[in-house]
Amino acid sequence: MLRKSLSVLLFISLAFSFGITYAGLFDGGDQVVETMGTGEVNWSANVIRSVGSGAPNPEAPNVAVARLGAERAAKLDAMRNLLETVKGVRIDSQTSVVNFTTQSDVINSRVEGTVKGARVVKTKYLSDGGVEVIIEVPITGGLADTVYGNLTDLGSAAVPKAGSPVYTGLIIDAKGTGARPAMSPKILDEDGKEVYGSAYVSREFAIKQGIVGYAKDVNAAKQNERVTANPIVVKGLKTTGSGGSDIVISNADAAGLRDVSKNLSFLEQTRVLVVVD
Repeated sequence: MLRKSLSVLLFISLAFSFGITYAGLFDGGDQVVETMGTGEVNWSANVIRSVGSGAPNPEAPNVAVARLGAERAAKLDAMRNLLETVKGVRIDSQTSVVNFTTQSDVINSRVEGTVKGARVVKTKYLSDGGVEVIIEVPITGGLADTVYGNLTDLGSAAVPKAGSPVYTGLIIDAKGTGARPAMSPKILDEDGKEVYGSAYVSREFAIKQGIVGYAKDVNAAKQNERVTANPIVVKGLKTTGSGGSDIVISNADAAGLRDVSKNLSFLEQTRVLVVVD
């Protein structure tokens, strides 16, 4: 009985000590990082991370076996946490990944498969025998393929290709609007008409690098290889939609973006960055 009580106390102690290390899974810097539960989404790097912890089994025959069991438990815990984080990722202002997974067993299985393929980026062995691991999956690739494959308008209004573009990319300066990152946000004019979104992109480029990228500084964004060497910068006026991910720009700026002689194919190639606070 005493041994079981000590086991419970040990587990509680470890869980508490792990909990205080959950924050800061990325070295944020100038990157756009959003915390979701026990995970974080790095919208600039298009990566999702979560952490898991495992306590050693005091009934284990030796330290090595106890440590191995703790490591396995930590990885399972990290995968559970990562799945929860992935399902919370916004697709647009109204929809999250979880909305898709609850509608289709196939989508749910594909999302779970993506999580199972997560790679371990850090393993921390604690002095008391506990283990903490951080795992990650990319937003691009398999997850993007699953999500974008279920957007019915993907590529339906793609910009026609013609000649050499005057501009090489688009930067939306949404600082001060409270814009929240998402996998498939929309850019709208003041009349609510769509200027850019999933309908304007190539599936190939969307899966490879996402429909938009995110940054925290306009000047840094101008140097980003996604939009260089000659991006056009447009000011976001406000956000719209319950999730705050869709951004409104002026009608004048919208008219310029709709001018095929200027934007040509860079929208189709998802050469778009959104600068947020």
